[in-house]
Amino acid sequence: MNGKTNQASQKAAKPQPTHDVKLKRSHGEHTTYERIGAGWQRDDGSIYVRLIGTQLVTEGFTLYAIDEAAR
Repeated sequence: MNGKTNQASQKAAKPQPTHDVKLKRSHGEHTTYERIGAGWQRDDGSIYVRLIGTQLVTEGFTLYAIDEAAR
């Protein structure tokens, strides 16, 4: 040991997203959902959304809560 602390261990872990942001894609009889971002539940009850890349959303999107047990 050299007396220096490990800076990486001192950094707080980034909070994990609480929601997936998905866009419904319909193709005839088949419907799929494309993940276009993530959302974080805030202390005031609001949800902060960050989209992946540049998205063109004209019909809106849906937020799905991420199952805590699946993490």
